[in-house]
Amino acid sequence: MRVLLAVTVTLLAAMSSAAAVTLAGGPAPAAAATPYRVLFDASHGETAGNADWIISTAQPDPLAQNANPTSEASWTGAISAWGVALQRTGRYSLATLPAGGRISYGDAGNAQDLSRYSAFVLPEPNVVFSSAEKTAIMTFVRNGGGLFLVSDHTGSDRNNDGWDSPKILNDLMSNNSVDSTDPFGFSIDLLDIANENPSVIGSAAGSDPIIRGPFGTATGTIVRDGTTATLKPADNAGVRGEIFRSGFSASGTTGAAVASATFGSGRVLFWGDSSPIDDGTGQSGNTLFNGWNDPAGTDATLALNGTEWLASGTGGSTGSCPSPGQQSTTSFENGNAAPWTASAGVITNSSAEPAHTGTWKAWLDGYGITHTDTLSTTVSIPAGCTATMSYYLHIDTAETTTTTAYDKLTLKLANTVVTTFSNLNANTGYAQRSVSLSSLAGQTVSVIFTGVEDSSRQTSFVIDDITLTLS
Repeated sequence: MRVLLAVTVTLLAAMSSAAAVTLAGGPAPAAAATPYRVLFDASHGETAGNADWIISTAQPDPLAQNANPTSEASWTGAISAWGVALQRTGRYSLATLPAGGRISYGDAGNAQDLSRYSAFVLPEPNVVFSSAEKTAIMTFVRNGGGLFLVSDHTGSDRNNDGWDSPKILNDLMSNNSVDSTDPFGFSIDLLDIANENPSVIGSAAGSDPIIRGPFGTATGTIVRDGTTATLKPADNAGVRGEIFRSGFSASGTTGAAVASATFGSGRVLFWGDSSPIDDGTGQSGNTLFNGWNDPAGTDATLALNGTEWLASGTGGSTGSCPSPGQQSTTSFENGNAAPWTASAGVITNSSAEPAHTGTWKAWLDGYGITHTDTLSTTVSIPAGCTATMSYYLHIDTAETTTTTAYDKLTLKLANTVVTTFSNLNANTGYAQRSVSLSSLAGQTVSVIFTGVEDSSRQTSFVIDDITLTLS
């Protein structure tokens, strides 16, 4: 027979996402206490053939090669100038996803999960993304991340696997489980433009922070065997051409050498050639080209302004909590389980056992027979936050053993059991418990309490006043 116990549960509601950062034009920004986190992909053939699209040979952390880089030669890689320039601002924490690394989103077991970053750079990928990887990338952008897509010309299949970067990136946008209906509002053209210097600034882009940003004003780019994008504003009203080829309309939809878009709460930037990011230095044996410093374009300005625009968007991990000190609670005092889902009879206002506060409770187990009760919800942890969940727990039991855990309560976060209590933890009052959720920052995760009782002698688990605190 169930012992009448009272449980009051007050739990967290989903937290708001990080607020957008607006940047004005001007000189390079001063160092910030908490840098933006940017991940450069090197797990999809970015060094195949003559390519060397890495910021450093020290991976994942380029600082392991040189902790205080002063020039592009401080790190080894054809895009080291890009990485060093960001590092020297003091605003950035950079990392590389090395060969064999996993692209995931919401996987707490992956140290380089995309939820830990504010921007993800794909510098001319030459290996097609798996279905799971495409889902992760698209979810990352939709949830507020910034995605930098660098393509190259059609036929640039450097590892001879049948996939070049235009085909791979078009496949990402058109063949994924998140949104395959032209989500970014552009497609990559299958062209090989040999030698041009696009300088037509898009009519909608002249004052935006990609063209006029914290690293200066961009006036054009170069194309040395590259391609362009075709814009489809009917599919995504947020798409715009940043720089068009000479002879193409500044307000048109074709010939965009650089384009941008929004998707969900995230941002996307496309560049149709890898030559502009090439600084001409890198690992020996590669044929490289110094487009970064080519006076025919303002490529460094574009790359750096673009990275800042992506990283300072509405989501991703900036390393700075948008709501420090904020607490979120939800009460059952209305007798309704929402936003929880609970087993029958769990939410109750029984007076047999006083709650920690209030009168309504969630009562797990206490029947003295084989029985399982659950109480679950989901919670969003803003990126950049340290998060702690605290709660009050009272355990009452009729078990007499002092050595065997017959009845158990587990707390599961994101499908991982993080805490287990049993009849051996019985106490006369409430004890406050806490668990860190910081490793789940940037994610929406499930929170599940499960009480499991065996065939005799009841144990009741009383949970009350659960609070999420951000810092």
